[in-house]
Amino acid sequence: MLSQNHWQSLVIFIASLPLAYCLTYHGADYSSLVNLENSGITYKDSGTSEKFDTILANNGVNLARIRIWTSTNDADYSLDYGLALAKRAVAAGMSLLIDLHYSDTWADPGDQATPSSWPTDLDGLNTEIYDYTNSLVTSFADQGTPIDFLQIGNEINSGILFPTGEISANGYSPLSQLLHSAANGAHDASDTVKIVVHLANGWDGSAMSSFYEQIFIQGEFATTDFDVMGFSFYPFYDAAATYSALQSSLDNLVATYGKDVMVVETDWPSSGSCSGVTLSEDFAISTSGQESWVSGITEILAGLSDGHGLGVVYWEPGWIGNDGLGSACSSNLVVDDSGNTLASIDLFSADM
Repeated sequence: MLSQNHWQSLVIFIASLPLAYCLTYHGADYSSLVNLENSGITYKDSGTSEKFDTILANNGVNLARIRIWTSTNDADYSLDYGLALAKRAVAAGMSLLIDLHYSDTWADPGDQATPSSWPTDLDGLNTEIYDYTNSLVTSFADQGTPIDFLQIGNEINSGILFPTGEISANGYSPLSQLLHSAANGAHDASDTVKIVVHLANGWDGSAMSSFYEQIFIQGEFATTDFDVMGFSFYPFYDAAATYSALQSSLDNLVATYGKDVMVVETDWPSSGSCSGVTLSEDFAISTSGQESWVSGITEILAGLSDGHGLGVVYWEPGWIGNDGLGSACSSNLVVDDSGNTLASIDLFSADM
């Protein structure tokens, strides 16, 4: 039997373990990978050539986030493209977070174009989004890769399926109905899939609270329709995106709704500069800065009440040729332009 001093030493030791032990999911969104491979890009870890998804898995990634557009073109993230990438992820030991854009192209707060082949009236869209989501979830299950987490929309702060589901044009009710239809489609196909609602700017507590205060409408979208609140949290789009703002926002949401939380998109610059940008935390533009940034997010999530913090997803860590990932920063990748992993590849194991 351990003495009291030994127990105290054990408690201190456990408390000092890396934060990676605090969160269940260490994620990466590497949806671009097959397109990159088709263009001839290859990767190396410690000098050894390997598929990038295998490198990620070997370095701690256990959740693959894969975006799917409604396009039938594999180069535009079609369902077939996503299914093939999911097979590889599951074979590498990862769980799946499937990110539905409900659009033929990128969806974000300012862009939520209705698929070109879909109807535009609300009744037609409710039927279409139910059928599409139900069929997609079934397709993943049928190939032996059931979806663990399903995002019903990408950064839906302003709505989905514009203009019908656009909040500024039609209020919250059409969006609430469409989310309810999507969630029902998923649940009717799987009794285990967890539904994720994804908003940009998770640090903006006022905006996050406003969305959730208005999205739940009797007979439409309900708190029982979803499981996880997902957020984007980037350091280079607004200097107000601080840790303290994120923590305040998430603490309030968890206290109010009791949902699990995941940061499903984040990045930090690894090298170069961020022209005209004030980063929201005072870390170096470096691989160590990348690790520090992710570690800070992990600490916030790990500290949420009742274990509601699930995980962190790093967005597109290997997208060579698009190193800035849409930001004004030179590079946010964890590889160099020759495909060699940087020291920050450790962030998936050591900082999540």
